[in-house]
Amino acid sequence: MLHDALIGPFTEFEFMRRALAAVIALSLAGAPIGVFLMLRRMSLVGDAMAHAILPGAAVGFLLSGLNLFAMTAGGLFAGFAVAILAGVVARSTGLKEDASLATFYLASLALGVTIVSIKGTNIDLLHVLFGNILAMDDQTLLVVAFNATVTLLVLAVIYRPLVIESVDPLFLRTVSRAGGPAHLAFLALVVINLVNGFQALGTLLAVGLMILPAGIARFWSRDLTAMICIAVVAAAVSGYAGLVLSFQTRVPSGPAIILVATVLYIVSVLFGRVGGIVRQLFPGRHLEA
Repeated sequence: MLHDALIGPFTEFEFMRRALAAVIALSLAGAPIGVFLMLRRMSLVGDAMAHAILPGAAVGFLLSGLNLFAMTAGGLFAGFAVAILAGVVARSTGLKEDASLATFYLASLALGVTIVSIKGTNIDLLHVLFGNILAMDDQTLLVVAFNATVTLLVLAVIYRPLVIESVDPLFLRTVSRAGGPAHLAFLALVVINLVNGFQALGTLLAVGLMILPAGIARFWSRDLTAMICIAVVAAAVSGYAGLVLSFQTRVPSGPAIILVATVLYIVSVLFGRVGGIVRQLFPGRHLEA
């Protein structure tokens, strides 16, 4: 019975295996990005960027329907455009970058929903907003895997300046000029992974497998390497459990994955060994001299 519930769906149905492979790829690439977003206090920026890709994806939908490459290209273009515009406005007017991004993402969300509504149906709108990982085909899976591979390779290249800038940006500016290029490359990786997540979870939930696992890792370790590993495992477990939950119930796959990640986050808040509520209420005995 347990085997049929937990393993059976993946051995019996190919679409479940594709969905699981996509979740693993999203976890490997997105969770480390989420950890750096959290360390750099850019979690809400990631959420804003997730909404910013919607108009581009919607234009791709308007021109080509639910065409993978048109919507992906449109999402990438819109994400980069909003990031650049928000940066230009922030530097030209003195407005904080988060406020600038908030303005653009609200406008982007409204524009994207309007564009999809012009041509599509309510089902199309739900697909764009919330995704459908169970309907993923081989072509989409290859794109997700390719973007994840690119993310890991670029992250390996910019890892050291990214870590230093997250901890002490002034020191990095003093000893190296790598901070600026590393920051721009990191923003590009954020956009790429949001587009990746958009294929599976839609624009509203794409950031979920980036931010929630990073928050979970925050309550279990202070070491960066350990945090990244914990975030990847938490994202993969959330994806697997969410797919099983979706298969066994009527809960849509995307929300099911995010709900499982939310449960893991609540458990971490309560019982995490680094700052968890229970740990603070009942601290262990300290070593006595």
